[in-house]
Amino acid sequence: MNNSASEFEQLVDTIIEKNRNPEDYYEVVALLESIGWNDTRSAARFGTEDLFDLGRMIYTAIIGRGSVGGIAAQKKVSLVKMTFVLIKSFIRGTIFALPMVISVVSMLSLKISLWSYQYLSTELATSIAIATILSFITVGGFTQAIARRGYFYISQNYYNMARKMTFKFIRLGYLAAIFIMVGLFLFNMFFNFFPLYMMIIITLYYLMLCAIWLSVTVMYILQKEIYFTGLLSFGIGLVYVLFYKLKMEVILAQIIALMVVSALGLIYVVYYFRKVELKMEKGLAVKLPRMSITVYSIMPYFVYGLVYFAFLYIDRLMAWSTNDQFMPFLIWFRGEYELGLDFGLLALLIPMGINEVIVNQFALNLEYSEKSIMGSDADLFNQFYLKLYKKNFFLAIVVSILSAVFIFFLVRWLNEAIAGWGFVKLINSSRTWFVFYCSLVAYAFVSVGLLNSVTLFSLSNPAPINHAVLLGFLTNALVGFLLSRWISYEYAVIGLVLGSIVFCTFSSVYAFRTLAKLDYHIYYAS
Repeated sequence: MNNSASEFEQLVDTIIEKNRNPEDYYEVVALLESIGWNDTRSAARFGTEDLFDLGRMIYTAIIGRGSVGGIAAQKKVSLVKMTFVLIKSFIRGTIFALPMVISVVSMLSLKISLWSYQYLSTELATSIAIATILSFITVGGFTQAIARRGYFYISQNYYNMARKMTFKFIRLGYLAAIFIMVGLFLFNMFFNFFPLYMMIIITLYYLMLCAIWLSVTVMYILQKEIYFTGLLSFGIGLVYVLFYKLKMEVILAQIIALMVVSALGLIYVVYYFRKVELKMEKGLAVKLPRMSITVYSIMPYFVYGLVYFAFLYIDRLMAWSTNDQFMPFLIWFRGEYELGLDFGLLALLIPMGINEVIVNQFALNLEYSEKSIMGSDADLFNQFYLKLYKKNFFLAIVVSILSAVFIFFLVRWLNEAIAGWGFVKLINSSRTWFVFYCSLVAYAFVSVGLLNSVTLFSLSNPAPINHAVLLGFLTNALVGFLLSRWISYEYAVIGLVLGSIVFCTFSSVYAFRTLAKLDYHIYYAS
């Protein structure tokens, strides 16, 4: 009898997890049938006349628990478990930015990273910078498509479909990269912007970086970001051995390391997909939807990836194309400008982790409470989550400000400390300091804008975010172009600052508007 009662309570819990607010016992019966219960099983386990009898018993138990109606907060969990979940979410957010930190630390200590070197000639630095920016812009849309569709299938344990869709977009990404490089080569043959040796370097770095970014995205949706951090560290170590120990040319050493890292990344992704597919339940060989349908559904996210990376890098192109000194090429790398931005990027590390925590907790709360809300309580539901999001929004603002202040003092202290240790200062130029200060402000706004972006993406509402980031891009490009030409090239960073403010402001307005009608957007997304 005790076993039967315990099993009944477990069954009630299962139904509540699926819907805390069933309309009547008929809905309970439908839920029971969806998990494999029938008249025979019900009679055998609980002695009922039929499944409807069991449905009435469970519905009565749910009402007796007081589970019907109201807005539910997230399901109660132990403090230890909640702490573990929060720490895991924070680490997941910071790990995504950790490779950037590793690259900066590597440059400070070893003078090299996987795709840069402190003492490169300006021609080589220009080539690598162009390749890096072009790689992000080229695959930005494909990485968003992979993240959107791949994670959708993975969350349902359809790893075979996730693999097929992921590698389809990876192939398209490779084809796009090759097509763009052929186009650039032909264009350069006619207009001769860069000499042949620079175009070769641009091509090699560009193709390898495109491959790496695509692999990184797959590791992210598989929640294996730490593997890329390890791969990056291994790649830097390989460059160190080839360059410092084997006395190989730094460019050749980096190209070899990039090829190894990109190949290992792809091999790992293939291996992991095959591994998890073997654990799948048999008989789940569901066909992929037609490609035209998939393209239509992910196109807004593809556009976001393309425009977002263009927004992040357009100020660099405005600064590097400013003809205020010797300019042998249309684009000329400015190390003082890049150094300021690189240090400013460190301010994103902690906010990215906090954003991950905020979005995960918000989604978990929403997933749990939407099962209990009644249509008559829609306005109360919207107000509750709008208030909750505003609280998280202001938390994100505070964290972004504190992070920027911390990096400000850390870099200033480190700059003086290194000089005291007998090394050359990291920053010696007033231009670099100016770019660094401005970038701290810009990236603080960007981090808050990204919180809005991910939140609206989780509600399948990317259109407003695309509008916001497009306005940010246009502001960045226009202001950066005018100020870099009217004053000096480092003033292109003001375009980044104002563009970030525009992006953050409009994305915030759109996020608040969406949450004010949250019930509609949940219905639309479903």
